[in-house]
Amino acid sequence: MLKYGLSHFEIKMMNTIKSKVLIVCSTLMLLGSASSSFAQTSIFSKQNTAQKEWVGQSAPDFKLQDQSGKWHTLSQYKGKWIVLYFYPKDDTAGCTQEANQFKSLYPQFLKSNAVVLGVSLDDVASHQKFSKKLGLPFPILADDKGDLAGKFGIVRNLGITKIAKRESFLINPQGAVMYHYTSVNTQTHADQVLKDLKNLQKK
Repeated sequence: MLKYGLSHFEIKMMNTIKSKVLIVCSTLMLLGSASSSFAQTSIFSKQNTAQKEWVGQSAPDFKLQDQSGKWHTLSQYKGKWIVLYFYPKDDTAGCTQEANQFKSLYPQFLKSNAVVLGVSLDDVASHQKFSKKLGLPFPILADDKGDLAGKFGIVRNLGITKIAKRESFLINPQGAVMYHYTSVNTQTHADQVLKDLKNLQKK
């Protein structure tokens, strides 16, 4: 007598059905994985395309306060080069290092008819402490609502808080973005921007 009273034919049919179910499940898993990978690739491709599109485009206007409460707009710097560098957070290791690099080269930026403007999502009070601690000679703007970083598409959502990505924009005297730096080394970035600025001015 066969187990559970099933015939050889019934057992064979059940095994066949199980095999087909396993094949279908495996196929669905592979399709889901491929779809997910494609979606992620598409998202990153769109982001890379958006970043490239900034070069040659007009920088978005802004009206933000610096560490002293003074207001700054893009239009007031017409005729000057602008180094607009975004950083994640005041008084953190990388942001301190980057700010100090710009500080040490700031006189050379001034000689090259350029202004340096730091930007983060910290408020004016935070900027005031950070600037005083480092003795920064240039403005750092409080984009505490994330408006300017949002226009550039570089806001990073960390769940309970948001920060700006560490990216920079070199803007010419006519207000057009000439360089968009998406990969920043805090130790060498200021020097690289200064070199790029001088090279552009030679053309």
